[in-house]
Amino acid sequence: MRKVYTGKTKDVFALEGGNYLLKFKDDCTGKDGVFDPGENSVGLTIEGVGDVNLRMSIYFFEKLNAAGIRTHYVGANLKDTTMEVLPAKVFGHGLEVICRNKAVGSFTRRYGEYIEEGADLPSYVEMTFKNDAKGDPLVTKEGLVVLGIMTENQYEDIAAMTRRITAVVAEEMQKRGLVLYDIKFEFGYDENGQVMLIDEIASGNMRVYKDGQYIDPMTLSKLFFQA
Repeated sequence: MRKVYTGKTKDVFALEGGNYLLKFKDDCTGKDGVFDPGENSVGLTIEGVGDVNLRMSIYFFEKLNAAGIRTHYVGANLKDTTMEVLPAKVFGHGLEVICRNKAVGSFTRRYGEYIEEGADLPSYVEMTFKNDAKGDPLVTKEGLVVLGIMTENQYEDIAAMTRRITAVVAEEMQKRGLVLYDIKFEFGYDENGQVMLIDEIASGNMRVYKDGQYIDPMTLSKLFFQA
């Protein structure tokens, strides 16, 4: 294997045959020793976090693949905390796709004069550039097309897939007495331009509530697999 990228929470290795291997780490984003999925730097190490993130990713990727939703997932090895994935190109320098079922976080900070926190949203999809220095700015469909980052068809595919995937995650949370408020995804595309879900589906990428109270990612992982 040849390491091609060192990330905050995962390292990436190139495999013979063209696929890649993601090595999940116990490093977490945070600040002053406090776990925070919204931070942009590693702040602490939590033993076992790489394992639970991989377990949740396996659970959802296998469910999505079985449903015919394109993902980069090939297989995983829990013993080594690794996941084999298909090669994929990212859009631009990286794009985050957020699906919101309820108004919370940056959505209410932007639009709080028009909507109350916790209000229902119709699986609202928005996209932001991954750019820490510029605060991950929002970008419209027209902006993405004009900038040559994706085609209109790719945008529509991503939006439709995002809503389908969010519905799957929300249903699984509901089975456990939990409510999914919003979730963040990353998408890429193959050599034919076909869109696929990439990265991971883990508790640190979603906001989930129970009885109106926010559940932190580590607690969420435990609740999810206890059910």
